[in-house]
Amino acid sequence: MSESSSSDDSGMVSLDPRFPVWERVFTTGPLVVIGSREGDGYDLAPKHLAMPLGWEGHFGFVCTPTHGTHRNVREHGSFTVSYPGPDQVVVTSLTAAPRSGEGAATPGLSSLPTLPAEVVDGIVLKDAHLVLECELDRIVEGFGRASLIVGTVVAARARAGAVRVTGVDDEGLLRDDPLLVYVNPGRYASVAETHPFPFPAGFQR
Repeated sequence: MSESSSSDDSGMVSLDPRFPVWERVFTTGPLVVIGSREGDGYDLAPKHLAMPLGWEGHFGFVCTPTHGTHRNVREHGSFTVSYPGPDQVVVTSLTAAPRSGEGAATPGLSSLPTLPAEVVDGIVLKDAHLVLECELDRIVEGFGRASLIVGTVVAARARAGAVRVTGVDDEGLLRDDPLLVYVNPGRYASVAETHPFPFPAGFQR
């Protein structure tokens, strides 16, 4: 890297924002697989810049217009979201395999364990921790060469062991059904040990 850095008396190191800050330190986020209709079939692609948007049933992910996922969602107006578990890292990795050319299918996609979506025209990863089916709400341009694709959740399913229910301890739930977390850049983690966050008295969302 050509960026230089220097530390001050606080022990903090200055990072030049003209270069990607996200490549200089590790950050965490979800790792999801986005499904979309493509031609006569479907495509799956992993995304880590993805999250719920607000609390009213919207989900968004970052993509670029040069990717097939962006074109597919714009054309067909829907997409699916699969949250894979730690035991599905290899399956998730296979969805990132480079294509042989524009319009070509992701190699090995037909061999991946998938299920049909129930409401939108799409597929989801079998045995995923959580799956969402979304109808396209909007595409927001202007984040450099990236776009934010926003969908409205119209259906959702979760693995039985992942669902929070009355009488089941949250810590035990996560211990028995860990989460897969992407550690950017280029790593992943399985999260099974968690602790209640110490919200101050009277805190409200």
